[in-house]
Parts: sequence; C-alpha cells; structure tokens
Amino acid sequence: MTRLLVFLLPWSLAGHMVSLSTGHLQIEGRLARYELRMPLYELEHVRAPEKALLASVRFAGASLRESACAADEVAGAYFCRATYEFEAPVEEIEAESRLHAIIVPNHVHLLRAVKGGKSDQAVLDLSFPQATLRFEPPSPFEVAVRQTAAGMLRAAGGAAQLLFVLALVLAARSGRELVALAGMFVLGEAVSCVGALWLNWQPAARFIEAAAALTVAYLAAEILLLPAAGQRWLVAGVLGLFHGLYFGTFVRTSGHSAGYVLLGAALTEAALVALLGLGYWRLARFQLPLVLSRAAASLLLAVGLVWFGARMRG
Repeated sequence: MTRLLVFLLPWSLAGHMVSLSTGHLQIEGRLARYELRMPLYELEHVRAPEKALLASVRFAGASLRESACAADEVAGAYFCRATYEFEAPVEEIEAESRLHAIIVPNHVHLLRAVKGGKSDQAVLDLSFPQATLRFEPPSPFEVAVRQTAAGMLRAAGGAAQLLFVLALVLAARSGRELVALAGMFVLGEAVSCVGALWLNWQPAARFIEAAAALTVAYLAAEILLLPAAGQRWLVAGVLGLFHGLYFGTFVRTSGHSAGYVLLGAALTEAALVALLGLGYWRLARFQLPLVLSRAAASLLLAVGLVWFGARMRG
C-alpha cells in the first residue's frame, strides 16, 4: 500500500483533479467549424499550444483548412478555432483526442457536434480517446449507459479520488465502519454535486483541488492523532462535500444527468473501497495493520499537505 502511495504522489502533483476542455463542432455540408476551449492553467507546461492542441484532436477524413488560436485572459481560457473540410458530406464523425498526452493523463475533452439541428456528444479521455458521433438522438438506454460509464471513469480517473479512498480504508477500524464511512462519503458527494448545480455555483478549479488535498491530509491527521475518535462517519460525509464539487463541475460542463453520473461514481467508489479494504484487512493475519496504517497515514498526510501547497502556489 505504501508503494501505491509513492506511485500516486508525483501523479497528484503533476496532474489536476479538475482537467476539462470543451469542443464544439458545427457541420455544414463538407465543412466543419471547430472551437476548442482550454483553461489557461492547463497550458503552463505546453509548448506552442497553437500547434499542439489542434494536432491532438483529429476528425477522420477531414483536412485542416485554416486555424487561429488566442488566449482570453478575462475568461481565463485559451481558444482555438479551425475549419475542416471533409471529402464528402458526412453522416457521422469519427473523432479522436490525444489531449491527455500533452495536458495531464486524466484530462477529459467534452466534444459536441451539431448538424442540421441534430447533435451528439462524446467524452474523450485516456480510457476512450476515440468516439463516433451520430446525428440521431440516442435511446434512453444508451444515454443511461454512456452517462453512468462517464461517472464511473471520473471516479477512478484521478489521484485525488484514489488517495481519499485509501484514506477511508485506513480510517476504518472494522468492516462495518468502512461501510458507514464509504456510504456517508458518497452521500456527501451527491449532496454537494446537486447543491452546486441547484445554486448555479461553479467554484474555481484551484479551490476544488486544494480542498480535495486538504480532505486527504485531514483524514490522515485524524488517523494519526485521534485513533479512537468517534463519529468518523460524520467526518467522511463532510469531506465528501468537497469531492462532490468536482462532479458538479463535470455535470455542468458535459450536460449529463447528475443522477447517472453520481450512480456511476458511487458504483466505482464502492468497488474500490471493497477491493482495497479486502486487501488491507487480509493483512490482519500478519498483525501488521497498525504499523501499516500509521506509516501509510503519515505518507498520506505529507502528500495532502504538499499537494495543497503546490495548488495554492498555482
């Protein structure tokens, strides 16, 4: 488990918990006009973004005719606008995004394509870099599967989520308490996500990441300093409120249903908790859990504090 933490440390510092970009593709006959919007803070390490961004997004059978990119400091975003020409009028679009290769591994590109009043959208990331967009309304079953899968991938797609699940496992003193902690954490996420959407509040990405880092550090500190503390389930619920803000941002940006996204996230988090919890508690036969818990909690505390400091600096 400590090796896993060491592996996640550089990932958490190099990546972003909230790493999203959007793309809009308007089809008119053989021509397609594409607009890419990327948050400026994602481009601090990208050389020549005016070339790298458009080179990382491809549409099968399309040739780039013209493009222009510029930063908008007021909006805090970098925009690229391009015109593509297809060999023939298209009925569907084969899209590919490799933005995760130049931004961060957990980057998500939300692509929406429109043609003649009909539209489709896709979520492109490291797990699914390619997608086919068809200009026919998907069935309710397809919508449910797509959006639930998107929630599942978001729940397992970043270091913040995995680090906190590890902290939950370490904080539980029994299997029953682990179930209570996980349940309250998921409930907190749902309340926060729905509440942020209802209030039309979209906090800054830096705030969400810094808050997530502090949740990891706080829970680790409680494991070390207050090993016999009661009502830890309540703490897990409160900390889940901060993690739910990420899902609120994703739902708002993607246009997905909060219910499906949260369902997918809950299923994935439950599976991760069960898997890690089973592995951890099986170590009880070797009488190592206390030593392992304190060592891992110490490392988690360090990771959370360093990560918080890094995000606050920029």
